[in-house]
Amino acid sequence: MSYHHVPLADCADRIRRLPPSCGPVRLVGIDGHAGSGKSTFAVRLAEALGGAPVLRIDDLASHDALFGWTERLRTQVLAPLSRGETARYETYDWNARRYTAARELPPADVVLIEGVGAGRSELRPELAMLLWLDMPGEAAWARGRARDGEAQREFWDGWIPAEREHFKENPSLPFAHLLVRECPEGYEMREGPRGIPTLKGPITHSDGPPAVR
Repeated sequence: MSYHHVPLADCADRIRRLPPSCGPVRLVGIDGHAGSGKSTFAVRLAEALGGAPVLRIDDLASHDALFGWTERLRTQVLAPLSRGETARYETYDWNARRYTAARELPPADVVLIEGVGAGRSELRPELAMLLWLDMPGEAAWARGRARDGEAQREFWDGWIPAEREHFKENPSLPFAHLLVRECPEGYEMREGPRGIPTLKGPITHSDGPPAVR
């Protein structure tokens, strides 16, 4: 199954037509290895969605709990969104090494959640769709190291084995609906291991398999 170029506007249209998954919200997970381009893709997809809110896992995690943020996500974000209420969650400052502020997340039609572990088993029941940034770990980590420079070398030395262990115990890739790959101009996509979610409304030519396989 090969990749095909898919305009983000088409991907956004597909997402808008998904059934709500967390109360009134279509919660879309964007997962992949650190350094694979999740944050950039999330920003661009959010723009294609008309300014969809984006929750960054990095705001929930901390040095002491790289992957121990599930309960905070459930109580501070998922619970209020499921009731159609605005979520308010604490954000972590990676330089100050403490939670220093709070942000609000409205129960918009579509909310993106991006970060390593966005497709973990505890979160998947609340997701309308899971996208995986398809870049091998070693390549993604090398890009992340180059981006962050020597100042973050010690962090990456600890992060990589922690990420390996996380995905070994709680993989996301086998449950991805769409695989996304960067290309020189935009993104290419293909159907993921989980298959394409069922859409609301009639299927048009642009929604069909040729656009994502």
